[in-house]
Amino acid sequence: MLPLLILFNALQLSQILAQSSSDVVKLPNLPSDHLIRYLNTFPKLKKQVEEIRVESPACWGHERNCTAEARFQTPHCPGEHTGWVQSKEAQVQTFYYQADFGFIQQQLSELTPQCMPKYLSDSSLECTRYLRFCRGRNLLIDLRDLPQRKERIRYHMDVLKPGQILGHCELNRTRLQGEMDHIGSALQSWAPELRYFDVLPQPVLESGACDLVVNAPTFIMKIDATYNMYHHFCDFFNLYASLFVNQSHPAAFNTDVQIIIWETYPYDSPFRDTFKAFTQRPIWTLSEVQGKRICFRNLVLPLLPRMIFGLFYNTPIIQGCSNSGLFRAFSEFILHRLQIPYRPPPVRKLRITYLSRRTKYRQVLNEQELLARLEANEDYEVQRVSYERISFVDQLEITRNSDMLIGMHGAGLTHLLFLPNWACLFELYNCEDPNCYKDLARLRGVHYVTWEHRDLVYPQDEGHHPDGGAHAKFTNYRFDADEFERLVTQAAIAVRAHKDYQQATAALAQHDEL
Repeated sequence: MLPLLILFNALQLSQILAQSSSDVVKLPNLPSDHLIRYLNTFPKLKKQVEEIRVESPACWGHERNCTAEARFQTPHCPGEHTGWVQSKEAQVQTFYYQADFGFIQQQLSELTPQCMPKYLSDSSLECTRYLRFCRGRNLLIDLRDLPQRKERIRYHMDVLKPGQILGHCELNRTRLQGEMDHIGSALQSWAPELRYFDVLPQPVLESGACDLVVNAPTFIMKIDATYNMYHHFCDFFNLYASLFVNQSHPAAFNTDVQIIIWETYPYDSPFRDTFKAFTQRPIWTLSEVQGKRICFRNLVLPLLPRMIFGLFYNTPIIQGCSNSGLFRAFSEFILHRLQIPYRPPPVRKLRITYLSRRTKYRQVLNEQELLARLEANEDYEVQRVSYERISFVDQLEITRNSDMLIGMHGAGLTHLLFLPNWACLFELYNCEDPNCYKDLARLRGVHYVTWEHRDLVYPQDEGHHPDGGAHAKFTNYRFDADEFERLVTQAAIAVRAHKDYQQATAALAQHDEL
């Protein structure tokens, strides 16, 4: 990562955004170091903004001419590479293409026309391999038969039938059929929908077949889940990554877009405010458009939450590496767009947030004893919270202002995405699922600690899975207080060292700039 190549304060940034209000294309609302990279992507737009006169090579990392020194962040790979790849450089590059902006670069290199226009008013369709991401212009989707469906639609692979997705363009049927390998699941690719793509003999918008024309750029999403934070953020993260794959126009990060969820269930989620980071419009489901032939001027079928070797859920992470710039950028984007404030802590106080569960299983039976140990340490500022009782925006504010997050294995630990860069996740007990949040912490680049000695954790019983059999996730636990305090102390040392290093590096970089 470049050492603060450009330093904007809040006033400068607000002036730039105000200046752009009269432009044909407004500057998007982005964090300052995201904004300079956006402007470097669109140099013609950059020339129109008088306030920006700092020449900087800063880039994201997916651009062809982006050097390793200029990209948003370089992975941290101190671990052993032997047995995985032939060199340390190959280790870094592997992680970068698995889980960072290198993944975006791969998607961009794979974009291939599937249906070619002859004239500007024609349709078009282009996709990456296995139809993981697609975008098109002037396309028609026929949903007139949906009201006759007796069942609600979710995770269905038969929403569309032959002749129900159309475009006026030259279709390469052989090429399209050759990308159907990942059709085994609704959330792996867009193959279940695009296998029926066909040609309309006349231009879509002139055909008289449109019952509704959607002029706003539209993202159709097949979502993983709504009430589980880990799985729903697979959806949000891949939507964010798709903005970069689709970044061929300065409006790529604008919020005047329509989002349609590919199901007929009403959309409801405790995390629904996250959509405000992407769109200013109400979220539609298929229920809002069923019974009609919908024509889309610009349509995006974004990256999906359960792609094979995909992002977040199925990411194969090489050993010894952490710190994905793409995950850090996502964290900063969401916090900025939702206006989540950061408050500096009391001097040398380490802010610890303990997630208290109010569920039937995975409760900590001696929770008060453990917290009493922490509260007795004057170097800690400790708060116990139950996130299920707090609005999501308020949850994010607590997380952003925590140096350490402690909790039992569960979806609430997904909050680690929004911890400060120097912070630590202490997964109190992983319930025999050791990699889930450890890997997510590696991707985000925060320190990770979990319980080390099985003989010092005491389950209430063997646990009883609803489908039968013993299972560690379906019981409650008591923990040795001395060992708990030792692990927190160990984590606190790592947090302070990481924070001091980052602050010293930032101060040195600012001095060099001045």
